[in-house]
Amino acid sequence: MHHHNGVTFLLLAYAVAVLAGWTALDLFQRVRGREGRDRALWLGAAAFAMGGGVWAMHFIAMLGFDPGAPVHYDPLLTIASFGLAVAGTAAAFTAAARQQLGPGRIPLAGTVMGLAIASMHYVGMAAMETTATVGWHAGQVGVSVAIAIGASITALWAARRETSLPWRTVAAAILGLAVVGMHYTGMAALELRTVEVAMEAGGASPLAIAISIAAVTAGILFIALAASMADARAGLVQVLAAAGVGYWEVNLKDRSFVLSPRARELICHPADRPDGDLMNPVWLADANHVAARAVALEAAIAGEADYDVEYPIVGTDRWVQSRGSLVRSRSGRPLKLAGVVSDITDRRRAFEALETSERRQKLLINELNHRVKNTLATIQSIATLTARRSGSVEEFSRLFEARLMALSDTHNLLTASGWEQATLSDLLAKEFRPYAPEQVRLEGPDVTFEAPQALAMGMVIHEMATNAAKHGALSHPEGCVTASWSEPGDDGRITLDWAETGGPPASPPRQRGFGSRLIATSLKGDLNGSADMDYSDTGLRARLSLDPAPGRRADPAIDAALGTVPAP
Repeated sequence: MHHHNGVTFLLLAYAVAVLAGWTALDLFQRVRGREGRDRALWLGAAAFAMGGGVWAMHFIAMLGFDPGAPVHYDPLLTIASFGLAVAGTAAAFTAAARQQLGPGRIPLAGTVMGLAIASMHYVGMAAMETTATVGWHAGQVGVSVAIAIGASITALWAARRETSLPWRTVAAAILGLAVVGMHYTGMAALELRTVEVAMEAGGASPLAIAISIAAVTAGILFIALAASMADARAGLVQVLAAAGVGYWEVNLKDRSFVLSPRARELICHPADRPDGDLMNPVWLADANHVAARAVALEAAIAGEADYDVEYPIVGTDRWVQSRGSLVRSRSGRPLKLAGVVSDITDRRRAFEALETSERRQKLLINELNHRVKNTLATIQSIATLTARRSGSVEEFSRLFEARLMALSDTHNLLTASGWEQATLSDLLAKEFRPYAPEQVRLEGPDVTFEAPQALAMGMVIHEMATNAAKHGALSHPEGCVTASWSEPGDDGRITLDWAETGGPPASPPRQRGFGSRLIATSLKGDLNGSADMDYSDTGLRARLSLDPAPGRRADPAIDAALGTVPAP
């Protein structure tokens, strides 16, 4: 008895086989990195797509089969054939999904899968009821089984690879060709013999049934593909969130946009609040940043440049960076604008700290240059005036060295504090260090001098101590110098009382020497002060009135750069 297969059904069957193979390969990729129930669900989806697709291909092709007599199908055997295809494919995919595989596991799993597909085919053939007896050519049956096994091994090998879109398409086309080839080889092994029992034709036409099966199958497979794409997108969003990055995208048609949960968290936008107007984001209050964002957004939507902006989040100290680009179709048509948003607060703070540090360094260098020039001028003045009052080179050397050491001691005190300040007690203690403790009494609170005033005060103390050692109380073993000072008043000024006892009577100098000039100049200049000297028979008494910090700069830019007050 002759039979034939329609070309239309052949093409439909091949299309379903290719679609099933492509979907199964894609779903199998989702298994990577999954564990437990999640892994089992994706393996089941891949097996359903492959086994169900092969089963649908078989019956689409069978609906195109015309033995010259009416054909019906036994429901139980038809369902059993579907179960065989899915179960065999599931077992093979489960075995192939293991990370470590022996050299024979893929062929073994492919053999199991091929036998299950071949069994599906022949059980499905057994479900066919027609007015003929069915026989088989053993050789061609064997060839069809071999093709099924070969196609299954190929499918599992392709599923194990990291597949790109072109590779997956080619693999699915070859797999579909092999599956369809197996089916029609098996059909070629069919031998029908007419019997006397008559059957009446009825029911829907084979073409209508084939189209219905193809549509249902395509719907199932497209749902599986959509699930795979949704899972891939969800996986990408999860990876971005794990890295602290949020995701967003803009629909170019209506300018609507969506934010991932992490993106909402970064911009402090609650999940229960609407996204708002794209061009007027509620999380950005600064008008300049809103305008800059709008310009960058329009340029990105027009395809002129990638989107890349940085802005602060209203109500917080957080800064974020939002980057994105235009997503196009293969034909070049713009589809959407998509990108990521990340927290750059630490980076912004680091940049601001670096800028502040650079400004501070420049100011300190300028200040250092200024202080070096002042120090050199002071040394030049000391050298010049000391030379004028010295009777010999030895005397000049001794006086000049002593005054340089006094200046050096003050420098050392200032260096220890970063050239910012020195206390009056430290300045006095440094100068009186060579004398016995019972010859010096220091009484007073902590009073801090700014750097220029500390240098001037150090020179004043040195000159008064030197005079006491040469002509005053410190020139006698029983002599004593008492220095006492007050708390700064409301105007910031202090009073220092200097009293010498136990030494020779004090008398005014015959002529005003360098020491007297230096004391007067330092007090009137940097210290903005004055001195009242009392030369008595009991010893020198002096009252110094001065300001420890009259030269303090009032430049807001310098204060801000040095971190003392906020910038204006």
